[in-house]
Amino acid sequence: MKPLAILLALAATGLAVNTAHAQSRPLATEDPETVPAGHLLVEAGYDLLGSSVFPASGLEGTLHRIGTFGFSVGVSPIAEIQLDGGLVNRLAIASRDPGAPLASMLEVPGDSTTDVEDVRIGAKVRFLNETEGRPAMAVRFSTRLPNAGNESGLGLDTTDFHFGFAVAKTVQSLRVAGTFGFGILPDPVRGDSQNDVIELGASVARAVTPTVEIVGELNGRVSTRAGTPPVGTESRGMFRFGSRFTHGPVRFDGALVVGLTDYDPSWGITTGVTWVFKAFSVQ
Repeated sequence: MKPLAILLALAATGLAVNTAHAQSRPLATEDPETVPAGHLLVEAGYDLLGSSVFPASGLEGTLHRIGTFGFSVGVSPIAEIQLDGGLVNRLAIASRDPGAPLASMLEVPGDSTTDVEDVRIGAKVRFLNETEGRPAMAVRFSTRLPNAGNESGLGLDTTDFHFGFAVAKTVQSLRVAGTFGFGILPDPVRGDSQNDVIELGASVARAVTPTVEIVGELNGRVSTRAGTPPVGTESRGMFRFGSRFTHGPVRFDGALVVGLTDYDPSWGITTGVTWVFKAFSVQ
């Protein structure tokens, strides 16, 4: 749990990061800046995550997240609507735990399993603009839908709710930001139980040239349940370190990923592209 203690310490200092056009790959920590009104931010990517653990189904292996996507629509100068998900999640199974709580529901006879990514729908509203002596601040809320089924072993068939605050400040070529919030995670085994987790994020982006950035972050959640939390709601944390290259309205990215708990992938890589363009006019 030492990495989680580091995560807490960083988040307590209010660090986090992102770009002037809202949160974007390869970072997961939300930035308080929103997509400009009438613009659409489109993200697409691919993740390879080794030693991925699914404690509810008891599956473990190498996870390929193919066609991850994100859409953020600027509906006003201070607000955006967000939709995130993925087309295909494929797990190459290395081991199974037949004693896992939902192992009996699996319909996976072979050495791999495939499903879609759970879709997350949310919104973000910036209520403080960044000034020379003040950071930008925003509030964000979202719901995760149960698109992935527990029959594949990759889903929990539960619906989460998340709410939090984001703060960020640019100092010369460095942008730092931080998020703090909570999530309500239902127990996938019992329908009358839930776990309320604290969600934290901390990231930094450093502009090396006008088109190249070096980025890094710690992002995760901490269970507030005394004793053993419900399966699938455990404390988790991820460290990402990578770079972004911008060419006009398009940005390419790549990062290395390291899991910080026994429930996270031990290693991984992520790569993708982000495109921001004007889609409509806001009256």
